[in-house]
Amino acid sequence: MRALRRLPVVPILTPCLVVLTLFGCKPSATDPASAGAEAPPVEVSTVTAAAATVPRTFDLPGRLASTRVAEVRAQVSGIIQERTFEEGSLVRKGDVLFRIDPAVFRAEADARAAALARAEASRVQALKQSERTETLLERQAASTAQHDIAVATLRQAEADVASAKAQLARARIDLDYATVRAPIAGRIGRALVTEGALVGQGEATKLALIQQIDPIFADFNAAAADPSALSDRAAGREESEVRLVQADGSPYPVAGRLLFTDVSVDPGTGQVSLRATFPNPQAALLPGTYVRVRVAHGVKADAVVVPAQAIQRSSAGEAQAYVVDDGKLALRPLRTGALTDDGWIVEEGLKVGETVVVEGFQKIQPGMAVDPVAWNGGRTASAAERP
Repeated sequence: MRALRRLPVVPILTPCLVVLTLFGCKPSATDPASAGAEAPPVEVSTVTAAAATVPRTFDLPGRLASTRVAEVRAQVSGIIQERTFEEGSLVRKGDVLFRIDPAVFRAEADARAAALARAEASRVQALKQSERTETLLERQAASTAQHDIAVATLRQAEADVASAKAQLARARIDLDYATVRAPIAGRIGRALVTEGALVGQGEATKLALIQQIDPIFADFNAAAADPSALSDRAAGREESEVRLVQADGSPYPVAGRLLFTDVSVDPGTGQVSLRATFPNPQAALLPGTYVRVRVAHGVKADAVVVPAQAIQRSSAGEAQAYVVDDGKLALRPLRTGALTDDGWIVEEGLKVGETVVVEGFQKIQPGMAVDPVAWNGGRTASAAERP
């Protein structure tokens, strides 16, 4: 045992250390750093941010409103017998919408017609009596008092005839009101009553709502300092294109025009109300929808415009874009302006000449090495390039 303890340990451990050192220096196939060093740069489609001349616009929130609105109400009381329109359809002025039971009104009209006939007969009798009395007065066979009574009776009979005619006209109006017609042309909503319902009993029952939506209004507000530039356009002294951006972000294809600006400022918000009108032949725009109204007011020179595909959104909804700098990617926050036909206007965060990624976002992340390739899917247009 004493002899074994005196054996040198170093000669035995040295070969083991050499073997471990060789295996430890060999790179692992699964080492991420080694794999990253060997992987080629990712190919991405890019564009170069260039200066462009674009229209300067106001983007203002607003809401769509009908050009005309009419509440269809029952003007006489009775039982609804029939509904003659299809809910949600277009109706013309004068179209029959509902029919109320006309029996009572027809009987009333017949009674008023009979009263008029009786009044006419009384007037004829009073007229003959007046003529006879006048003849007797000329022959001095009747007194002046008798003639005056005959004349007064005739005038009373004529008044009775006029009253009977008015009552007959009123009865015929009520009979006509039993057929409910459309007061305006437009799109009618759902029926608010059904057949068999008693309407107009003590109040004018609301039966349906008709809205005229072609053209349609867009009501919006602007700061009190801004309408000075818009008032001339609303008055027609200066041409201005008005566009509509719908709630889902899609632009409305047809341009509109400004109608007017209000004459007073809201003291609570410091804003002025404006109204624009847009054609709506296909009823694609519906009243009550929130929209953005885009009003052009001049042009902006040397603006940085990038394709819409290049702008990404963070979880907080902030605009950002991938920028290539020395072959490396950087995710840069941006402040964007209006969305034009050529793309987004970048107010801050991007300079002219910088390279922006447009396609290939699924396989990239900040800090990666990339191989930028010119994007063939579109172009960043400037005013000089526009036709």
